[in-house]
Amino acid sequence: MRRTRALKWLAWIGLPVAAVVAIVFLWNWDWFASMVASRASADIGRPVSIAHLHVRLGRITTIAVDDVVIANPPGWPSDPPLARVQRIVAQVDLLRYIFHRQLVVPVIEIDHPLVQAAEAPNGNTNWRLDIQGGSGNGTQIGDLRVAGGQAHVFIPRLRADFQLAIDTREQPGHDPELLVQARGTYAGEPIAGRMIGGAILALRDNAHPWPINLQLANGPTQVELVGSVREPLALAGADLRLRFAGPDMGLLEPLTGIPIPKTPPFQVTGRLDFANHHVLFQDIAGRVGSSDLEGSIAVDPGQPKQVVQAQLHSRSVNLVDLGGFIGAKPGAGTTPAEAASPTLLPTKPIHVPELHWADVHLRYQAGRIQGRSMPLDNLTVALDIVNGEVVLHPVSFGVGPGRIVASLRMVPAGRELRTNGQIDFQSVDVAKLMAATHLFHGAGRISGSGKIVTVGNSVAEMAANGNGEVAIGMVGGDLSAILVDLSGLEFGNALLSALGVPKNTKVECMVTDFALQRGVLNTRALVLDTGEALVTGTGTVNLGNEKLDLQIRTTPQHFTIGSLAGPINIGGTFKHPSIMPGAETFVRGGLAAGLGVLLAPLALLPTIQFGANDHQSCDKLLAEARSAAPGTKLPIPKNLESSR
Repeated sequence: MRRTRALKWLAWIGLPVAAVVAIVFLWNWDWFASMVASRASADIGRPVSIAHLHVRLGRITTIAVDDVVIANPPGWPSDPPLARVQRIVAQVDLLRYIFHRQLVVPVIEIDHPLVQAAEAPNGNTNWRLDIQGGSGNGTQIGDLRVAGGQAHVFIPRLRADFQLAIDTREQPGHDPELLVQARGTYAGEPIAGRMIGGAILALRDNAHPWPINLQLANGPTQVELVGSVREPLALAGADLRLRFAGPDMGLLEPLTGIPIPKTPPFQVTGRLDFANHHVLFQDIAGRVGSSDLEGSIAVDPGQPKQVVQAQLHSRSVNLVDLGGFIGAKPGAGTTPAEAASPTLLPTKPIHVPELHWADVHLRYQAGRIQGRSMPLDNLTVALDIVNGEVVLHPVSFGVGPGRIVASLRMVPAGRELRTNGQIDFQSVDVAKLMAATHLFHGAGRISGSGKIVTVGNSVAEMAANGNGEVAIGMVGGDLSAILVDLSGLEFGNALLSALGVPKNTKVECMVTDFALQRGVLNTRALVLDTGEALVTGTGTVNLGNEKLDLQIRTTPQHFTIGSLAGPINIGGTFKHPSIMPGAETFVRGGLAAGLGVLLAPLALLPTIQFGANDHQSCDKLLAEARSAAPGTKLPIPKNLESSR
């Protein structure tokens, strides 16, 4: 009886044990391969297939999958797929997950992954995945090891076609290193790079920063990034030194994604960090051409649209280095093609890049402006780009005790720019301007303002379409120094001769008022008092075809100065003006600068704030201007008007 009862107990115990043993030895985890693949497909929004699934249970459970294939999106060829991986092995702390709901993966090994990342001509890509959910903040990943990884990246839009080789390099006595090497082309230029990163140990563990050493050459541009990153998945912080060097900062646009104008050769270094959810490029120090550059740049990538804050300054800047910011060739003078052009105003389209990728707020100061012949002392720039609209408010140049201040708003409209601008010259000392020539001397102050509303994609086109006005006044000065120097020796001397004005004539006062309508400057008042003669002018300046049609008349105030009985006609074009009758028709260079004082084209639009006592010498001239142009109101500088 006892024996029978013992056999029954053995049967009750033995059968389950035998069943468990049979399950363990006979269980095929491949039965769940399709379930795992289906879950992975749902997580990334792309078909995933798994050939085999292996599981070795334990406190640290090992999961291995073989022949993993991630398919291309619909509409793409099925072969080659986006990714094919020979084997993936992951160790998972199962008990930690069961009891603490925290996913801890000490090791992930990826064996011979092959990735084919491509972009179609219509802009669609095969690598964008619709990743759902996430592992949560409690996820911890330890070592990521890659053996024999290969990636082929093909992006016609970026003119990129390069190969990546990815491996984890084991070194005795040292932590494993992740080695990535790149070869091919990027932005149409050869690219070669090498990155050595430390083992990805506990990416969320602040005690183990991840070291990185990146050396990259893209054509003539060199990039170097050395340092360490704390918790890379969370961008918790970094201690990185970033260095750029090359012949043109514009070549950085494909690498950074940031539109950058052309510059002379440059070298810039700085400290890269992550703090308060911002990417920070700080302690910037470098040179662009002959100009130094310092400051910091902060990027907030967490906003719906990135926000860039830049605070930059230079101790000394050469303005020719900034030529690329206004569409010119930086550091260069007039090219043979420009010299041969029949027009003076630039016709080359202004390249305004797509600026909707971010909102940009730039503040820049230059303590000194280089150049033996540069009358400007310092520079301040406030630039804001919001929703693609560019606002300069202002650009300000110091000129001795005075300033030249300009404000500009540009709104891209297709291939054109809708532009609204104003410029004011405040207490600009003529002596300062003339001293820069090292040949002539002058005196006096210039005051006035101008504004323009226009549309176009080049300086010439915007001038031809412009509407606005300009008013200028000058107290004191030297007519010969200003006119001869700014317009060219031959033309200036010819005009002085035709006016019957001595070359050393002093300027008592000058007032001009022009209206700009559809690219044509119409004279509302042009009066110049030299103390010896009164010069008045009428006519138009067509900025569209660059033609002049002006009449200048000199009325002597003393019998000691002769003048022509009739008016002097100034015709021709900006590059080739003519003076009639009986005067030379030469001009050296162009007329744009020469018109800056007497005829006030948009190239100059000067202004000055007159001193409290300066207005007295202009009282008579202002009265003459009003009587000479009945029905028009001459815009008088506010401080001059208020003192009357």
